[in-house]
Formats: sequence, structure tokens, C-alpha cells
Amino acid sequence: MTCNSPMPSPPFPSPDNAVLGVVVANAIVSVRNGEASAEEAILHAAVHGWYEGHIPGEDECPGCGFRGELSNRS
Repeated sequence: MTCNSPMPSPPFPSPDNAVLGVVVANAIVSVRNGEASAEEAILHAAVHGWYEGHIPGEDECPGCGFRGELSNRS
């Protein structure tokens, strides 16, 4: 994906991202061990999952000042 593509770089990691696997596994363990509620584990996993996807998105378009909704750029 380039800066000129019709969609922004995704704020989510690839499904096979190793760090995402660790984040999800840790969320499951924390709920099973009573260290976190399901809500807390989901929130933690969502934030860290988004961050792991944000990193490759920045690599795809390092000069873009835009992240989120589609811009009006041509």
C-alpha cells in the first residue's frame, strides 16, 4: 500500500503476526487466572493489537500525516 492508495494503512496487524499471538494468548491467560476481567483483557488486547498494526502502517507510508478516514487527496 502506498500513500496514494484509496485506503489508509491498516491500524491492525496481520493475523499471523507473532506479537499479536502473544497479546491474544496473554489476554486469555489473564482472564483464566482471574488477573483481569474479560472487558479488561479485551481492551488491553485491542490497544496492543492496534499498536502492532500501526507500526507496519507507519512503515508503509512514513510521510503521511493522515491516519484514519479517507482523505480527499487525488
